[in-house]
Amino acid sequence: MSGASVLFDAPGPRARVRNHVISAVTAVVVLAVAWAVYTRLDANGQLTAEKWEPFLTANLWTTYVLPGIRGTLTAAVVSIALALVLGFLLGVGRMSKHTGIRWASSVFVEFFRAVPVLIMMIFAYFLYAFYGVFQSQYLALAGVITGLTLYNGAVIAEIVRAGVRALPRGQGEAASALGLTSGQTMRAILLPQAVTSMLPVLISQLVVVLKDTAIGYQITFVEMVRQGTVVGSSYGNYIPALIVIALLMISVNFALSWFATWLEKRMRRARRGGAELEPDEIEQEGVPGAKVE
Repeated sequence: MSGASVLFDAPGPRARVRNHVISAVTAVVVLAVAWAVYTRLDANGQLTAEKWEPFLTANLWTTYVLPGIRGTLTAAVVSIALALVLGFLLGVGRMSKHTGIRWASSVFVEFFRAVPVLIMMIFAYFLYAFYGVFQSQYLALAGVITGLTLYNGAVIAEIVRAGVRALPRGQGEAASALGLTSGQTMRAILLPQAVTSMLPVLISQLVVVLKDTAIGYQITFVEMVRQGTVVGSSYGNYIPALIVIALLMISVNFALSWFATWLEKRMRRARRGGAELEPDEIEQEGVPGAKVE
């Protein structure tokens, strides 16, 4: 039993040899493709030192890259905050005992999950422009935030609903037996437990929000990917510019994922610490002061 796999049968000698051969062939193919791409780029002069020199100047960063980073982070932070609030409200609304609230939340979630993010951004952009809701310099930002908030709020609502439904039914039944209302049960018992299990999926969705800010270039929003293409057009170094932008995006997403992992571990540790009691603190029932040996 110790050597057997739970998900599939352990491979035999021939299967192991076959797997090693397939892995080796795959590695050789990947290396050959990478070498072909490298040689082609090098032949076109895209990887020369001159193409990277502009990134050593402060003017390129202050003019192009830093405004793009600021735009991406601004749109992502605001959209994440609004989408979390909207998602939790809609998720709880979909589980409400009031038929009107439940149906309204369901229609909202299903509609905005079905509409592409870009269409919502374009619609919001022109709607705000037509009615003069925002000043011209904020129209693109408002359109991006609106599209990201509506779509990701609908997705987060389903994550919240799934997380709460995954909890044992006894949690809600015990709360009802104690006389708690459905709202009190949701706020004090179900949501706090569900958040810990939902956290990895929530963070994955927040990473999607960060990456989807790049769609805003269609409505002239200044973000990292758009600025990377502008740098490539201005300096003739598209490949180095996109590599730098990709590294910046990966760094931000990695930091967000690391923070999520750290927060999840901290929350689980705190919950276990609050639930556990030391043996010296436990008294035998009906015998005050007696301790369990």
